[in-house]
Amino acid sequence: MVVTIDTNILIAALLSKNGASHQILRLIIAEKLKLALSTNVLLEYDDVTKRDEILKKSKFNREQVEDVLDLLALLAHKHEIYFRLRPNLTDEKDNLFVECAFASNSEYLVTSNIRDFKKGELKGFGFTVVTPKKFYQTWRKNNE
Repeated sequence: MVVTIDTNILIAALLSKNGASHQILRLIIAEKLKLALSTNVLLEYDDVTKRDEILKKSKFNREQVEDVLDLLALLAHKHEIYFRLRPNLTDEKDNLFVECAFASNSEYLVTSNIRDFKKGELKGFGFTVVTPKKFYQTWRKNNE
């Protein structure tokens, strides 16, 4: 199963070992899920995860975060984006994830900001936008 994850999922996974976001990250690392990744998404992950306020909250230092990002880049299914999709989302940065999910044929785009994606014009894009909790519940139901 191919998934695209929003940056907020990665941040939540790094900040706490509890919760669905961390479990999703563990599934990706265990190669039970295929992470879709584009250059722009990886750059967004890099920018946000290395912000001082994020590093202070997490138990990771900059080098450890780089190691996590390197591992994700190694395991991910990489996709080049040759087009721009603009489904009228509230946050322009969210378009990066829509483009990645579309180009990779992801089944799910996992985000904690469900509202921001629901306001756009995403019908017919071929993936489902879900919260980490809902995604993890669905994955467990179908795979355990």
